[in-house]
Amino acid sequence: MIFKKSLLVVAVAAALLSACSEDKAAHQHNNQPTGPANEATVNTTTPSEQANALFDTIFKEGVARNPVRQTYLGIKTDYDKWNDFSEENSAKELAIAKENLVLIQSIDVNTLDAQTQISHSLFIQNLENHIADYKWRFHNYPVNQMYGTHSQIPAFLINQHSIGNVKEAEDYIARVHGAQKLLEQLVVQLKLREEKGIIAPKFVFPHVIRDSKNILVGVPFDDTPNSTIFADFSRKVNKLSITDAEKSVLITDVKAALINSLKPGYEQLVTYLAALEQKADTRDGAWKFPDGEAFYNNALKRTTTTDLTAEEIHSLGLSEVSRIHNEMRVIQEKVGFDGSLNDFFDFMRNDKQFYYPATDEGKQRYLDEAVALIDDMKGRLDSLFLTKPKAELKVKAVEGFREKSAGKAFYQSPAPDGSRPGIYYANLYDMEAMPNYQMAALAYHEGIPGHHMQLAIKQELIGIPMFRKFGGYTAHTEGWGLYSEMIPKEIGLYQDPYSDFGRLAMELWRACRLVVDTGVHTQKWTLDQGIEYYTSNTPNAVSDAVKMVERHVVMPSQATAYKIGMNKIIELREHAKVQLGDKFDIREFHDVVLKNGPVPLNVLTHLVDSYITQKKV
Repeated sequence: MIFKKSLLVVAVAAALLSACSEDKAAHQHNNQPTGPANEATVNTTTPSEQANALFDTIFKEGVARNPVRQTYLGIKTDYDKWNDFSEENSAKELAIAKENLVLIQSIDVNTLDAQTQISHSLFIQNLENHIADYKWRFHNYPVNQMYGTHSQIPAFLINQHSIGNVKEAEDYIARVHGAQKLLEQLVVQLKLREEKGIIAPKFVFPHVIRDSKNILVGVPFDDTPNSTIFADFSRKVNKLSITDAEKSVLITDVKAALINSLKPGYEQLVTYLAALEQKADTRDGAWKFPDGEAFYNNALKRTTTTDLTAEEIHSLGLSEVSRIHNEMRVIQEKVGFDGSLNDFFDFMRNDKQFYYPATDEGKQRYLDEAVALIDDMKGRLDSLFLTKPKAELKVKAVEGFREKSAGKAFYQSPAPDGSRPGIYYANLYDMEAMPNYQMAALAYHEGIPGHHMQLAIKQELIGIPMFRKFGGYTAHTEGWGLYSEMIPKEIGLYQDPYSDFGRLAMELWRACRLVVDTGVHTQKWTLDQGIEYYTSNTPNAVSDAVKMVERHVVMPSQATAYKIGMNKIIELREHAKVQLGDKFDIREFHDVVLKNGPVPLNVLTHLVDSYITQKKV
């Protein structure tokens, strides 16, 4: 899994800052969208250079209308603002997308070089999808246990809004004040969905109400230890090289903002959510939405970037589960375990030999062995890759302040300027959720040859417009991550049968996602049915299954990307092998997959076909 922030890479700031600062006067005092890119501003030589300059101009203008994304990118033009969630702004963004689409379509694609033709096609596809999906903008739950404005506000202020001077502290305070309007807009959005019958299932509400109330616990709201946001602000301000009197003024001001703006905003949200909870039911699938079937089919198309139907994906999942079970039975026989496959699952789930102790020594052992696995893989890359990332990779435990809520493993991209390496984070909060037999597959997925190879190379590409370097397609990105768990086996790794079982267990989990996601959203499966499918067909804990099915419910189609992406990469590789015979070079194939950045799977198919044609010649 990719750390969210990595998709909005901070280091693009230097490239964007100069462009955005030119428009500072136009953007710093308001949050209104500007018009479409002005073709007259493009003044380069070749048609391809002109097209790429236009792509970058549109990208920069989009960033200039998005204060939150600016902060992720290290730009502080609108450092005191939030995004505008109003329907008025949504309509303006739609109009800009339509105007930009006309502008991009006016380019004579026949005058462009091959790489720019791909960019042209992708940009048009992105704009067309944005326009087409406007009708589905209410088909989601803006507040849920996975994400939402209620949790984004504190997480964003704490993790993204740095304070290096008084002005940035004042911007932080302005954002605390602005949170009230943001939360009011959120309630409006929830009411619009309520009118359409789009209400989250009952299980969501206790989570989001509790989390929202937790924001208002502690000083200055009560006499318990400092509240989350106040503690963060105080810590950052106290590090500034300013007088105590200046610090006191800032801290007094943020207290006022928390009490007078943030608190009423959250109280309004909680009051509304408590009332909405009474109208919620236990229907979990997207089938309950207006035109739910069409919405879900469209969501699958966007997530997988294929034309696979829900029925086809469900059948594929069942088939893959069966295949992986059979491969697991081979391992079960190899290690001499007597009993059924489910008995073997129980053994793998519970036997102490597969878990390191929840001590400092046990956690360090896990990290040391993960580093050793990655270092070993580094030494084998020449047999698999022509292009390798310049950026280094570091293995770290997830920090204590977020380990309880974070995923079991994720990756953060390096800074392109070399100031920060890529980081593979292993969550060692619950050592019983980190079996050592899955350690290798996790390290390969998140580190090398997985996300680090893919995303570091993407950032280092030359001649690719910004929207491709800093965008992504889940099916390609996570498909590569899952494919990367398999590659090491093909060069002789996973010699330990239990480690190979761990690889299969992780692939099995992604195969089950195909079954359960489509089951919930098209076959009216209940939460319990989904949980039972996971616990009966995988060695994972019940708690893993509960979280996963709840994720399916609030993020329709998202979890199908991993296995669909992996299967397509394998399918294309086998096609290339058949077509090229002795001319096939796995290193060249991997270059095709990685050196064009993330692309939809249909575009990846085109790229591989072009490679085959060129290689034959």
